[in-house]
Amino acid sequence: MISLAGRDILHHWTKYVFTGVGLGLLIGVTLSMAGIYRGMVDDAQVLLRSSAADIWVVQQETLGPYAEPSSVRDDAYRALRGMPGVADAANVTYLTMQIRQGERDVRVMAVGFEPGRSGEPPFLVAGRGVVRSHYEVVADLRTGFRLGERIRIRRQEYEVVGLTRRMVSSSSDPMVFLPLKDAQEAQFLKDNDAIVNERARTAANPGLNRPGVPGLLDALLASQTSSRSVNAVLVKVASGHDAERVAENIRRWKHLEAYTWRQMEDILVSKLIETSARQIATFLVILAIVSAAIVSFIIYTMTLGKVRELAVLKLIGTRNRTIAAMILQQSLGLGLIGFVIGKTVATLWAPYFPKYVLLLPDDAVRGLAATMVVCAIASLVAIRVALKVDPATAIGG
Repeated sequence: MISLAGRDILHHWTKYVFTGVGLGLLIGVTLSMAGIYRGMVDDAQVLLRSSAADIWVVQQETLGPYAEPSSVRDDAYRALRGMPGVADAANVTYLTMQIRQGERDVRVMAVGFEPGRSGEPPFLVAGRGVVRSHYEVVADLRTGFRLGERIRIRRQEYEVVGLTRRMVSSSSDPMVFLPLKDAQEAQFLKDNDAIVNERARTAANPGLNRPGVPGLLDALLASQTSSRSVNAVLVKVASGHDAERVAENIRRWKHLEAYTWRQMEDILVSKLIETSARQIATFLVILAIVSAAIVSFIIYTMTLGKVRELAVLKLIGTRNRTIAAMILQQSLGLGLIGFVIGKTVATLWAPYFPKYVLLLPDDAVRGLAATMVVCAIASLVAIRVALKVDPATAIGG
């Protein structure tokens, strides 16, 4: 059987190959967009795994520390530890902030934790964990911080004593872990000017600065310079207990919101990255349409350039099914070349994206199947033109 695709590749191989390269770049962008979405989902799950919690206890009527601001008194964990089914409870704070390193600003999520409890970094790739109660941090490798380096967070300097890998927030910001008290001070305490102004307002209030009550004003001022809030309490459920039932008891008796692992995963994946997922899906549809248009145009153009050859085939009695199959092969070959190039370039440039790009083998298989389907659809116009070629064209010119 005459291979029309083979003949075109031999006689017009430069046009065919360069078209495959262009299509491959489009497919590479498509695979990268899918990889970015997979990376966002993986980042959200990494954040949950690094917390090592079964239940997140947060402020009532909020979605928790990752999706909404949440403030819980830091003594709430004591009451939670006494509840049935609770094995442990630990305070934790989360704060997205900028840290100055030399001439650049590093955007990080600062996590305040209690050593030895939920919320601490689960593993280290270098250095040691935080052992002092103040001014030590463990940082993710993506921050660019080095062991022994001193960094400034708010008004204090901290020493980097340990490094982790793939500890990121749902926004892909690398994490910095520091002692809970330091994190509370960094997040909730006001700056010096605000404290001075607040003290002046308190002293000017006759109800709070009573002449006949000595020590009242000093006690109020002292309470303004300390923080007693955290963003969440991480709860570990005791063996043999159902996390959903424990969470329900916390909601009922402690007047706090409690989310299980599945519920928090749903908040992170379905709510936080929902808009981004829609944008990526829109781009994927646009790229698929553009790819189909390019393949359709190229195959259509190449078919028009072979009108005389097609007429000769018809004149010698070649069946329409054979002609259609040859054009379809040509289109699928173009798609196969494009997919190989697209998968290669997506793998090569993925590490250089600012976002984490996770390329899964299953997505590659789906991408190959989608490419073949798009190329098959794109060849329909060219097949229709080829089947309408008049055999007399081979004689009349």
